[in-house]
Amino acid sequence: MINVISSDARSSFDRGWLRGSHSFSFGEYQDPENTAFGPMRVANDDVIAPGRGFGAHPHSDMEIVSIVLNGKLRHEDNLGNVAVTGFGGIQRMSAGSGMIHTEHNASDTEEVRLLQLWFMPQTKGLEPSYETTSFDPAALAGALVPIVSPDGGPRVATIHQDMTIYLGRLAKDETLTFNQDSGRRMYIFSIEGKLGLDGEYLLNEGDTARVEQRDSIELQGNEDTFYMIIDLP
Repeated sequence: MINVISSDARSSFDRGWLRGSHSFSFGEYQDPENTAFGPMRVANDDVIAPGRGFGAHPHSDMEIVSIVLNGKLRHEDNLGNVAVTGFGGIQRMSAGSGMIHTEHNASDTEEVRLLQLWFMPQTKGLEPSYETTSFDPAALAGALVPIVSPDGGPRVATIHQDMTIYLGRLAKDETLTFNQDSGRRMYIFSIEGKLGLDGEYLLNEGDTARVEQRDSIELQGNEDTFYMIIDLP
């Protein structure tokens, strides 16, 4: 089953200093029929104005991944971590038993755009932790590059859930097949361009697809495309 959700169907907002969209029930957007997809709870596409951001706020029992698409994002937390991340960098926070952090646009002149993704951990009450990793943007061409996984790695952030986040790029008319174990889910997001699925569905820029009961899917670049796939239990 493939459920395509258009960009227009997401809950969009503009607060001046912050604009973006929510793919799941979040904040002022409340939809009891759209609270999760497997362990996935949040998929926010945010743009933060120069010099602005989120003040100190708490989290617990949540795996939070920030993928910076352009600009610079600054993180600071009560564990003493401070980091500034641009495109090619990943921030992963395991809030566990409790953590307080801030997120700000590190630039006074340029916007920062990020995808922030929240997932329920496999185990509650973990010791809080934070890490930054980086991937090679050039490696995305014609491939799917893991950027977050349970096993981690030199360029892969470690997450406390049975799931993997991939990024990839396809040139126009280029194809790639993604395979996964039986009984799992896929969450697909077209970040830029138009992405075809199995020759039957088309994701325009900003569209997402929630895929179940499929062990593989063929991806087609209907034009040069930058996209994300999350392999979920």
